[in-house]
Amino acid sequence: MAVARATPSPDRTTRRYPMQLAATRIFTDDVDALVAFYEKATGIGAARLHPLFAELRTPAGTLAIASTETVPLLGEGAAEARANRSVALDFLVADMDATREGLRDVVDTVVSEPTDMPWGNRSLLVRDPDGTLVNFFTPTGEAARSRFAGQARG
Repeated sequence: MAVARATPSPDRTTRRYPMQLAATRIFTDDVDALVAFYEKATGIGAARLHPLFAELRTPAGTLAIASTETVPLLGEGAAEARANRSVALDFLVADMDATREGLRDVVDTVVSEPTDMPWGNRSLLVRDPDGTLVNFFTPTGEAARSRFAGQARG
């Protein structure tokens, strides 16, 4: 049995990681509404690959939005819209407080106003139109700033 490592080690032959998270996908009954929310909330334009599928691409990964009409292609009952209560999407932003102001007309449900977290981030937690928890955060502590140094931020 293989043991998972806390920090992945690059394959010594290719000097690449053996696996890379390519995307996180949300299944929804209303692709247009969810795409509009994430475009407004992030300032990232979505690539509409199909009327039932869109992607918001960032340097660190892709947020994919797919219609529940695509679920049968994966296996009947493989996913369900509006049923997630165990995953949060985290977006690194340059200035959490400025981001909060920009989201006032975009977000309907605020879970937690900007809060300084014990691990060194200032976070705003909201829900998207389907109820997914979304965290917009800025590293404020020294260790947190080091952890995210060099990553793109808007």
